[in-house]
Amino acid sequence: MNGFFNINKPVGISSAKAVWQIKNKLKIKDKIGHTGTLDPLASGVLVVAVGKANRLFEKLLNKTKKYQAVFDFGYQTITIDNESTELAFENGKIPTLNEINECLPKMLGKQQQVAPIFSAKNINGQRAYQIARNGENVEIKPHNIEIFDIKCLKQCTKSQFLFEIFCSSGTYIRSICKDLATNLDTYATMTKLIRTESGNFNIKNSVSIEDVQLSDLIDISYVLDDLKTIQLDEEVIQDIKNGKTVKTNQDNGEYNIKLNDITVGIGLVKDKIIKIKPWLI
Repeated sequence: MNGFFNINKPVGISSAKAVWQIKNKLKIKDKIGHTGTLDPLASGVLVVAVGKANRLFEKLLNKTKKYQAVFDFGYQTITIDNESTELAFENGKIPTLNEINECLPKMLGKQQQVAPIFSAKNINGQRAYQIARNGENVEIKPHNIEIFDIKCLKQCTKSQFLFEIFCSSGTYIRSICKDLATNLDTYATMTKLIRTESGNFNIKNSVSIEDVQLSDLIDISYVLDDLKTIQLDEEVIQDIKNGKTVKTNQDNGEYNIKLNDITVGIGLVKDKIIKIKPWLI
């Protein structure tokens, strides 16, 4: 069994537990895992890979993401979300909708972001939140991200605003919440997060854990639709597997390599020579 499930993860469980529930519900014996963590307080698109689809983890890791999030202004918890009630800051001002909209363009573009100390960021083999909960000092180096679009969809209450954020993989929405509040000279806490898109996968086409069936498995080729296709015959495929040099007239770049219209791997063409990695057969 090879492919993907587009799961709408509910609030209250970890991504790992969601995968475990799917594996047990559908009695899947093949390797199964998710391609991008959603915290327990978050819901939305969780892409679950089965079998050889797991070999596409690195490719899926770099896909763009879209979120809807509620930021509550005027205070900040130590986790920058409602997982904790312990306050780091309080009595901040509540910005107006106009002030927020005027500030949003400053948030766009390529930039360096620092992950929250209470996050799953890996630091020397440990999760940042584990170090923080042990009372130790957490030093997180900034990493490169890009925010393509951010808009305030509506004001929900006097202090709460709903945002839609389109960003690169690896972006922490809680950090956006904190940075936006800093730019507005106040504090904020993220109280709701929904991932609505992850690469090609959209929440509109997702299924719940309760409703998922084996028939919901999505073919591996779905995540490679941005690549041009090279059709090869079985003999050529075997030659490449055996380490023989196989030439092509195609330009340099990545390709979806197919045998009888079935994806067998991602091909890299360089100087007219085809190499395939990862193999999906």
